[in-house]
Amino acid sequence: MPEDTEVPRHMIAHTAHGLPVMAHDEDGWCVAVDPTRMNCTIYAQRPGVCRAFQMGSRDCRDVREAYFHRYDEAELPPE
Repeated sequence: MPEDTEVPRHMIAHTAHGLPVMAHDEDGWCVAVDPTRMNCTIYAQRPGVCRAFQMGSRDCRDVREAYFHRYDEAELPPE
């Protein structure tokens, strides 16, 4: 969003339509997330959409559940 001017530019990517979004790493995580501590490295500068995403909310629990099961459908090698 235009008011998200404090987000570090190197953490921003653009969609096919040119819209700015938070960049993601090869695993699909936001590049601002520290994977060892599972916290936001730019918390004070995080974009508005992240500020609206409340920890423990239904949306938060849904995302965590989806992440927990992300490999459930993965093709396993034959035994």
